Amino acid sequence: MRRRMTARLGIAALAAASLAACSTTTEQGAVGVERRQLLLVSSAELDQAAAVQYQNVIKEQTPKGNVNKDPQQVERVRAITKRLIPQTAVFRKDALDWKWEVNVLTSPQINAWCMPGGKIAVYTGIIEKLQITDDELAAVLGHEISHALREHSRERASQQAAAGIGASLAGVLADIFVPGTGQLGSAAVGLGGQVGVLLPYSRLHETEADRMGVELAARAGYDPRAAIALWQKMAKLSGGGAPPALLSTHPSNEARIKDLEVFSQRVLPLYEQARAAK
Repeated sequence: MRRRMTARLGIAALAAASLAACSTTTEQGAVGVERRQLLLVSSAELDQAAAVQYQNVIKEQTPKGNVNKDPQQVERVRAITKRLIPQTAVFRKDALDWKWEVNVLTSPQINAWCMPGGKIAVYTGIIEKLQITDDELAAVLGHEISHALREHSRERASQQAAAGIGASLAGVLADIFVPGTGQLGSAAVGLGGQVGVLLPYSRLHETEADRMGVELAARAGYDPRAAIALWQKMAKLSGGGAPPALLSTHPSNEARIKDLEVFSQRVLPLYEQARAAK
């Protein structure tokens, strides 16, 4: 009886702590992102871990000649990012003071990411294999920056802490940004926990980042409708080989495109205003 009471008190304490930790990291913006988030992990602690993880990636790839190999590509990516960063204040003003860093990594992977605190990496695979336009690249960068603004990695780490999944912050970051190098793959997590908690939240994170990303792009003077073209290219490249949406951390291509059609239209006036102001 005493053990049951102790267990109940422990669960109640965890529930109370989780409720107290629920807040939101961003303003709504024109796209209306307003969901409350479970944030048990310290933002400062995660930012510090992210900075270390980012430098580890750069240090590992530099001797291989994979960092900023093509000056034109680097200039292009940084120029687009430079236009996007001022727009982040719409969602959170403190982001203007982040120590932003942007590097291009030579890799065939179709990938890009932004760690907490504004540490960005774009892989050459996404530029070259998609023959990406500036508007499409702005959609990619806006999406990845939105993950950082919304502190999705912090939320994911908090969800794992609440679920009792034992992984360090470095391991969590590695699994999110450099898959296969972290600790979650070996963590003792059942399929039920992954499907029931982690993956659905990850898909929600992707949708939020899509919506915020098109707003950032539109405000920076990039056509938000390019996000639709981007995912049409992605769908064509995948050739129908993507896993079912239920077992994927990303929404299906069809669901994603449908949502982007709605939200790119919502922010189209912002794009037109930005273009008129030039």
